[in-house]
Amino acid sequence: MRVLLLGGTWFLGKAVAADALARGWAVTTFTRGHSGLPPAGAVAVTGDRTSGRDLAALAEHGRWDAVIDTSASELAPRDVLAGARLLEPLAGTYVYVSTVNVYRGWPNEPLDDHSELLEAPADADADFGRLPPGWTGPDWYYGRQKAGAERAVRHAFGDDRSVILRPGVILGPGEYVGRLPWWLARAARGGTILGPGTPDRRIQPVDVRDVASFALDRAAAAEDGSFNITALGDETFGDLLNACLEVTGGRGVVEWVPDRILLDAGVKQWTELPLWRTSAGVWAVDSSAARAAGLSTRPIRETVLDTWKWMESGGRPVAHPRWDEHGISPDVEAGLLTTARLAST
Repeated sequence: MRVLLLGGTWFLGKAVAADALARGWAVTTFTRGHSGLPPAGAVAVTGDRTSGRDLAALAEHGRWDAVIDTSASELAPRDVLAGARLLEPLAGTYVYVSTVNVYRGWPNEPLDDHSELLEAPADADADFGRLPPGWTGPDWYYGRQKAGAERAVRHAFGDDRSVILRPGVILGPGEYVGRLPWWLARAARGGTILGPGTPDRRIQPVDVRDVASFALDRAAAAEDGSFNITALGDETFGDLLNACLEVTGGRGVVEWVPDRILLDAGVKQWTELPLWRTSAGVWAVDSSAARAAGLSTRPIRETVLDTWKWMESGGRPVAHPRWDEHGISPDVEAGLLTTARLAST
């Protein structure tokens, strides 16, 4: 296989590149050169996806069996469309990594591969879907942008040569968002740890290496399709925090604080206590189509352990503003624990 990887130097792109090279594939990476060195063994092309000149220079390195796009999270649909149109004569299949945010019902209701998608044109610019001042309804901006990008890929390559992957939460070594690293650092500090909600809340984060492997498998299959990518949902928040305590030395104990206390206190869901969210659909995304196509996901403990090993070995994520959004201070945590204890007496 000859693969063009749009991205390749951080998190998912890095995992895709490593797996592809381990399979003996010929890998070309296309990056701006801002997020680290390209993987050894790959043909590295430096350029900006929004530059027609840079895209034309990239085209000189083709042809490829597949394009795998891991770096379009901040691109407007029209930029994805321009790149896909240029690459269409030079590649067989286009594998686009999207998100479950493209579903109108996420995160409020359970979802499957046939759930309703948000609407967006393939040539939408970065302003499409922005929320008006004072808007209090669902924040669909990001989802609309990604839905437009999905349409852009299909418009350029056709349905029969397009593969759309829609992961939920991706964790693992190299994570730049800061969700699992925050919980690991908190477990390592020990003491009494605030567990949000209940320990039996089922969760579905997926390991970055499993997403990478499935993306490459679909590229090799050269078959079209759209796939949700989540873990089965047979593990819990309690399993996650227990694994964090175990791999960091077991110096803490978890006290679980009911959702209502956290909500009444104004704790920001998803960020101040990473991965905690009370919406009914956030961890109810069906991925049976992907599993039928070969998706396999590892236990959460393995993801936790390998992320801790990465952190302990000096691993540092690519700098990203979302990292600083995650976590609460020790003082806030202590106050919430005190509130919960008083409420239970």
